[in-house]
Amino acid sequence: MIVAIFTFGLNRGKKMPELMNSITESVSSIAVILLIIGGGGAFKQVLIDSHVDKYVAHLMEGSSISPLILAWLIAAVLRVVLGSATVAGMTAAGIAAPLVAATHVSPEFMVLATGAGSMTFSHVNDAGFWIYKEFFNLSIGKTIKTWSVMVTIASLVGLAGVLIINQFIK
Repeated sequence: MIVAIFTFGLNRGKKMPELMNSITESVSSIAVILLIIGGGGAFKQVLIDSHVDKYVAHLMEGSSISPLILAWLIAAVLRVVLGSATVAGMTAAGIAAPLVAATHVSPEFMVLATGAGSMTFSHVNDAGFWIYKEFFNLSIGKTIKTWSVMVTIASLVGLAGVLIINQFIK
């Protein structure tokens, strides 16, 4: 930022108050995103420290549900609740990690299933939602009808792809 202040600001004749306003706008637009990601990382650690991951692994013992579907479901629920794909993916990975050892499922497929689940239903807590909304100048309702539906379809197609490929490569 210091280099940018000098090269793109002071060297081009801009005054310090104008530069400070520009910096304030820039920082305020990214601050919420950084807080959401940081909060999500903390939330993931709270879940791991409280042994939710071990509880989920224990519930899976003797269960007929595919661990790939469970990893997708955990990530999808977290995405809808929290809004951030990054936070949902990190948290779901921390919760679902013990399932790899407990069920002997491919860790690569668990990553893909978790990633697909973390894409589900983007809404107002997601930076991508707002970028899409503003770029195309849409209302919140139209953004939900287009962007949110599209990422949910992509998430389901991703899960289906993982389940299909898992049948052939074990």
